[in-house]
Amino acid sequence: MSEQPAQTITGLLGEQGPLARAIPDFRVREEQQILADAVAEVLRDSGHLLAEAGTGVGKTFAYLAPALASRKRTIISTGTRHLQDQLFHRDLPLVMEALGQEGEADQVALLKGRSNYLCLHRLETARERADLGRREHETLGDLAIWGRQSRSGDLAEGPEISERSRLWPMVTSTVDNCLGQDCPQYENCFVLKARQRAMQRRVVVVNHHLLLADFALREDGFGELLPDAEVVVVDEAHQLPETAARHFGTGVSARQLRDFAGDTLAEALKAGAGVGGFRDALDRFNTRIMAVRTALPSGEFRARWNPAEQSVAVEAMQDLDAALSTVNEQLETIGSHSKGLDNCRRRGLNLRERLALFMVSDEEAEEALVRWMEVSERGFILHATPLSSADRLGQWIGQVPASWVFTSATLAVRGELSHFRQRLGLTEAEELVVGSPFDYARNAVLYHPNDLPSTQSPDYTRALVEAVLPLVEAAPGGSFLLFTSHRALREAAELIEDKTDRTLLVQGEGPRARLLEAFREDGQAVLLGTQSFWEGVDVKGDALSLVVIDKLPFQSPGDPVIEARIEAIKEQGGSPFMEWQLPQAVITLKQGVGRLIRDTADRGVMVIGDPRLLQKGYGRIFIDSLPPMAKTRDDEKVQRFLQSLAPPPQSPSEGVKEA
Repeated sequence: MSEQPAQTITGLLGEQGPLARAIPDFRVREEQQILADAVAEVLRDSGHLLAEAGTGVGKTFAYLAPALASRKRTIISTGTRHLQDQLFHRDLPLVMEALGQEGEADQVALLKGRSNYLCLHRLETARERADLGRREHETLGDLAIWGRQSRSGDLAEGPEISERSRLWPMVTSTVDNCLGQDCPQYENCFVLKARQRAMQRRVVVVNHHLLLADFALREDGFGELLPDAEVVVVDEAHQLPETAARHFGTGVSARQLRDFAGDTLAEALKAGAGVGGFRDALDRFNTRIMAVRTALPSGEFRARWNPAEQSVAVEAMQDLDAALSTVNEQLETIGSHSKGLDNCRRRGLNLRERLALFMVSDEEAEEALVRWMEVSERGFILHATPLSSADRLGQWIGQVPASWVFTSATLAVRGELSHFRQRLGLTEAEELVVGSPFDYARNAVLYHPNDLPSTQSPDYTRALVEAVLPLVEAAPGGSFLLFTSHRALREAAELIEDKTDRTLLVQGEGPRARLLEAFREDGQAVLLGTQSFWEGVDVKGDALSLVVIDKLPFQSPGDPVIEARIEAIKEQGGSPFMEWQLPQAVITLKQGVGRLIRDTADRGVMVIGDPRLLQKGYGRIFIDSLPPMAKTRDDEKVQRFLQSLAPPPQSPSEGVKEA
């Protein structure tokens, strides 16, 4: 990068800077200053920056300080609502106060997706439904009282209701069922008000899904969801390409179809339209939805969608389409009774278009989309996913004349960012990799057990559990055991259950947040998790001493989208393993390893069990991409290191207060 001017952003983050004065536990980090200077330069030059910042760098302050100091209109996008809330409620107010901008809090907005806000029209419609129980109607009544008082309409602030509750989609809107300006509650719409506030604010905090929704609106030529930004910061940027692939795709699910039927009946009842024969048509339509599921193989699975191989299911879909056509014909007749019914008519037409994608042959289908199915015991989702989102992402980024900052703790492979840059569709960007300020060499040990069988062996999980159980018992704090499959997790849970007196917490036996809370409170628990526990889990201090990863996290080549991407790379003469599977596995492994050391004083052991780490040449790429930990295969050394982490025993007089 070009030479920095004499007065740089570094002063804001220095020992005598405003953040050090305003934040009691603020620590000066050279790595943070380097990142902040790089962000400041990109803001000046309206360029693009890809920046990996290791755990503990403090990347949030490193991009907030220059962005706020610039006073430019800024969008900050995160991967999760949890980080959205943390930014809006904690980090932004801290930095703004430090910079003397505390009086400008009204210039900051938190904007979530529409499914987070109460829809007053759909709430009214839901309260008319006769198929809900007494408690459900009581909850709807509580929501109505709260909705009349709420300023934001954010359901996270309202009466307790689970996102898994069937009421949630009844009282929130989607792009499909929103009536827009035709809604009788348009002037009171919480989504509209939230967007209007965002359009007027200097800093807007969103998530990746909302950022991509804005791209779709720009692409279609409609009004922009977010204000024209001068700065766009994408935090947790490693998630953006996969989020984009899902967002740019399309599909249809049993739930969408059932919701359409339920909404249509509710709107007809509310409008006083004759529903005798119409209800019969909806009943036939609902029966056809279940017939499609019955025509698919039993069990729960994901697989490529091949109409030739799923001819029975295609016939059931044709019957479903015919039933939907009948419903649509009746909606043409009664749609004029209300705006809600007219919207249902449009939804029905759109659902038929989506169904049509899965009833044509491979030759007729759009080649750029991978068609696949996700089947559960009671439902199904049919997906059409782009092979790659890189071209559209690159085009989008290039069309927005703003400074772009993409940052995460896990973007690089062996210190190189080329794989991630390609996934964004960028030909040019400034690149920066700053390591963690934590002393991994002194505080962490990477251990690889001896004599483990091949990961393909049926005895592999048992052997790994036997190898790490002594470490679990020796660890003064808790242990995370991270698995690449649910099958291995369940097997390990059964093996460990009777062999330790420690509290055993297993993914699936409770909500994720509750399991993590129990883990922290216990201090010596053993937590078993799969994919959702590999990132976004922050346990600092003595509660975590040991992290175990069972296998190198290669994506399953049997996954329908991965399978199609592998085929496409082969057809282009490339190497799927080196170009896709290996880089993706390295980034995922770095996420898992990142659970161990979360603070300066943290110490612990990282176990990677997969024999391929040392037996295969590519294992070196994984090792070279990890923080510089001490390495050993000596189990006795590892146990002694764990034992050394325990606090010294108290003498009898310690902790006794004088009378």
